[in-house]
Amino acid sequence: MKLPTSVGNRLLAGLPPADLGLLAPHLRQISLKQDAVLVRSGDCNEQIYFPRSGTISFMVDMPNGQTVATSIIGHEGAVGMLSVLGPSRSPTTAVVRVAGIASQISASRFHAAFGQSSAIKHAVQTHTRAVLMQLQHVAACNALHAVEARTARWLLHIHDRIDGNFMPLTQEALSELLGVRRTTVTQVVSKLRASGAVLSVRRGLVEIDRPRLEGVACECYKVMCCQYHQIFPAGDNEASQSGRTGSQNSVLAEWDPNDSS
Repeated sequence: MKLPTSVGNRLLAGLPPADLGLLAPHLRQISLKQDAVLVRSGDCNEQIYFPRSGTISFMVDMPNGQTVATSIIGHEGAVGMLSVLGPSRSPTTAVVRVAGIASQISASRFHAAFGQSSAIKHAVQTHTRAVLMQLQHVAACNALHAVEARTARWLLHIHDRIDGNFMPLTQEALSELLGVRRTTVTQVVSKLRASGAVLSVRRGLVEIDRPRLEGVACECYKVMCCQYHQIFPAGDNEASQSGRTGSQNSVLAEWDPNDSS
């Protein structure tokens, strides 16, 4: 039995109806506004967010004011879900990079359902594996690969989770994602434009040529995509895809080859 197509988030759509029923009465739809902070580093997670569209990055804030991204999620993940593993404060700041919508539930309600459902526990385990995979690869990528390749990788990750080839990203946002100065971002974007991987940058919009951008990105992008296929097997709840806004070229959109949405 397929879940309602309005669920939109892959983790929620992966739950059997009875288990989803533990959460559904307490879920409410909210707007995710660009640059909004959902939780700050050091705060307790009082709300759980299941994005249906848009993208959210997890940022590490350094004492000198610099930031760098550790991972990014869209309709395949959640914010605050790991709080069920035990009382702790968030180690990262979750920032909306591309506006969208999400289903929100209080942490207390989610924790109560978690205690009653093995399927919800499995969803948390799946999400944990995906987050840890990103953290490991991003750490290695940051240490080993040039900033141009890393920029291309982040742009591809974001493009996987949106419609079209225009991404609402400012130089400041790219600077925060990469952990570099804005002057470095300007230089990198100029090189990507010269190669044809980035077609234009104007009014906070970055237009890309995806095939050329894939040619610039380091191997980490394809490795991470392969890892995602292993964590989220093809054919696993195609209903979750109906609520997404992935592009036609999106690796995330290709999780289910039978999905024609």
